Amino acid sequence: QEALVESGGGLVHSGGSLRLSCEGSGFIFDNYVIGWFRQAPGKEREGVSCTSSGNGNTYYADSVKGRFFVSRDNAKNTVFLQMNTLKPEDTAVYFCATVRGHPYFHCLGYFPPEYDFWGQGTQVTVSS
Repeated sequence: QEALVESGGGLVHSGGSLRLSCEGSGFIFDNYVIGWFRQAPGKEREGVSCTSSGNGNTYYADSVKGRFFVSRDNAKNTVFLQMNTLKPEDTAVYFCATVRGHPYFHCLGYFPPEYDFWGQGTQVTVSS
């Protein structure tokens, strides 16, 4: 069964760090872009970061650039999002997603609606 499963969320103080994981199963994980998104209560979903298959090209939204770092371990079918210097405004449910119908879809400088296969999300709460 195909799935993306996020883990690693939790409660952290402002300035702290967390590492999220997104593990894929049931498909050839190496071949697919993985995007990280977040949604805070009452706000629209926001694209945070992505990493391409192959060369692992990456992109970061301005709001997290220099603080968040994405990496992938294809041997473990896992993409990580290292989140440093967390702020209360980073509080959200974090999701990973891929473009399931399009292998080798590139990590772009924006997050198109083609992302169509999602994990269940993991809550990140940053206290001030």
